[in-house]
Amino acid sequence: MTVTFAEKLARIPSYEPGASLDDARERAETADAIKLASNESPLGPHPEVVEAIAAAAPGINRYPDPEARLLRTRIAERCETEPGRVAVANGSCEFLLAGALALCEPGDEILYAWPSFSIYPYMAPLSGAREVRVPLDDAWEHDLDAMLAEITAATQIAVICNPNNPTGTYLPVERIGSFLEQVPKRTTVILDEAYVEFQAVDDPGASVDLLADFPNLVLLRTFSKIYGLAGLRVGYALGSPQFRAAVDAVRQPFSVNAIAQSAACEAIRHQDDVETRIERNLVERLFVEEGLAELGLESADSQANFAWVSLGERDEGEVVASLTKAGVAVRPGTPLGGPGNLRVTYGTRAENERFLAALAEAI
Repeated sequence: MTVTFAEKLARIPSYEPGASLDDARERAETADAIKLASNESPLGPHPEVVEAIAAAAPGINRYPDPEARLLRTRIAERCETEPGRVAVANGSCEFLLAGALALCEPGDEILYAWPSFSIYPYMAPLSGAREVRVPLDDAWEHDLDAMLAEITAATQIAVICNPNNPTGTYLPVERIGSFLEQVPKRTTVILDEAYVEFQAVDDPGASVDLLADFPNLVLLRTFSKIYGLAGLRVGYALGSPQFRAAVDAVRQPFSVNAIAQSAACEAIRHQDDVETRIERNLVERLFVEEGLAELGLESADSQANFAWVSLGERDEGEVVASLTKAGVAVRPGTPLGGPGNLRVTYGTRAENERFLAALAEAI
């Protein structure tokens, strides 16, 4: 008799992360490979965050605060909301998976655009729900009208990634509000805003104002990107107290470790540093976009910290292989749902110059 596993495992896709630096170095024909594959910040955390991490380290023989009260309080103060409406988790991914478990049962539906964040395809098979994918429009943006047309009595969750990963495109909050007005109140709308600080269209707090009018709305944000804490995995959700209670009921306790809580508590205090990072990203985005245009390549209108580059008729695999040999790790579009494209994180100026030079050789 052999051990059997849940049938749903066969329906759960295999996550393909961006190449690590070690992987990039092994595959490159140069010793100084760079990684532009995972949308990480090219800047380390604020120095006082590093100090907070060091100060917290001696106490790791104790469990962290299971309710993350100080962190939730600081997030609430920053977002001008109540701590009871704030939940924290091991990155946004934990909220997505826990939300699917808490809200969905077999027969329910989960709706999202595609291509979008590659964790969304995990939600339906994990919860037993049925997924409904709606293609992005020709501008690589969410087609909200098409998404509304797919909402049925069975739609428990509708996810909007804004700015969208992997395309970087952004929908103004006004359009999100119009969408919410037409969504049935029984449907939870998850607005995944991992990159919201990078966009230059709305104030990053504009979407928070929607929570007062739409109790079925949940905002997901993260410390991984703009704060440079990807290695610690801290995400947070803004929504109803009922949503927080629901996800807490289906996930493990102590999901955000003590070091991560201390780092995030300190990071959120340095909004001047955040503004500097936003400005630096904008400068590098414009630099890369101009470089791509000079190479005759089109890219989506990014409002994030990465570019979505169309290769036209060129062979995606050959271009990626050439970049890899040159020591530049990027994400190919095929695993992300967009064959014939590249997703490239904006790095430092030196890294971006190197990427553009390697891409010129590759094409």
